[in-house]
Amino acid sequence: MEFKLRKFTESDAESLAKHANNINIAKWLTNMFPNPYTLENAKDFIASVANDNPTKVFAIEINGEAAGAIGITLQTDIFLKNAELGYWLSEEYWGNGIVPRAIKETVEYGFKTFDITRIFARPFSTNLRSQRVLQKSGFLLEAQLSKTIFKNGEYFDEMIYAVLVVSRKL
Repeated sequence: MEFKLRKFTESDAESLAKHANNINIAKWLTNMFPNPYTLENAKDFIASVANDNPTKVFAIEINGEAAGAIGITLQTDIFLKNAELGYWLSEEYWGNGIVPRAIKETVEYGFKTFDITRIFARPFSTNLRSQRVLQKSGFLLEAQLSKTIFKNGEYFDEMIYAVLVVSRKL
């Protein structure tokens, strides 16, 4: 299935709200990702990333709609050579191989654009699908931290996957 990564625009708000308003997505993300996900949430999110230069968060466009997002968050202080990868995709497009390809593009972009040497992701221990996607994308499991995530009244282990600039295959 074809997709492209691009900067978000104001016109993405309706499709973003449509695809993001799904408990099966929100349950795997931080509480900063609201559920329900409204048009106002979409507008606020787009406004928060619109002025990034260079771009750090990309729309995953499928069939002309913003059907997901992927991006990196640069770290600070003693962690300044690191960036955290985050992503989500509309449930209707799961299982089409989109996210591993989007991760590969984002990792390449991140290492080329920013002065970083490590990109990491932190899926829930119960999110096996996300862990498999990271493994397919060249990320290695570095750690499992017990009961560090507390969401919806439950504790979950945090898995830490990473790829280093020196270890990635171009």
